[in-house]
Amino acid sequence: MNKKFVALFLLLALPQLLQDARQWVLTRSTLTYDISHPLHDADGVSHAARGKGICDAGTCNFLVAAPVKSFDSGNSNRDLHMLEVVRGAEFPMIIVRFNLPGSALTSTTLHANLEIQFAGQTAEYRQVPFQRTAKGNEIEVTGTIPLKLSDFKITPPSLLAMPIKNEVPVRVDTFWRSQ
Repeated sequence: MNKKFVALFLLLALPQLLQDARQWVLTRSTLTYDISHPLHDADGVSHAARGKGICDAGTCNFLVAAPVKSFDSGNSNRDLHMLEVVRGAEFPMIIVRFNLPGSALTSTTLHANLEIQFAGQTAEYRQVPFQRTAKGNEIEVTGTIPLKLSDFKITPPSLLAMPIKNEVPVRVDTFWRSQ
């Protein structure tokens, strides 16, 4: 009788035990940066981010990367200048790494410590809040990264001797699927 009970318990608990060892894939994304200049504001958008997450032993490690040249502001001259300013030819990718406790993946608000590699520099952003929403068989994660150009040793570009603001928030809208 005890052997049947133990076998039944293991059979029922196995999916829960395996749930902690899974992979996540970024299926689609919209990343939008906002620049602000005294004369105008502009946005650049990329849908080219790729990402993966691996959950094991109670921790989930994620990596998301997007080509710098994939951001489109609707102005090719501005986009070329942006690539020059951030040294996109030398450092063609923006890479974001973060980890979360596996239990956080069921919460509606996630607080992530981000490590971002951009323009040849690495910066950390602590406790960045993101919203998590289940959408069918995917999870949507949205939020804003409070990126600052000075964190990456980027001199804000100027127009008519007036620089853009140092703060360049990046809105994140990503969809993840468990595999």
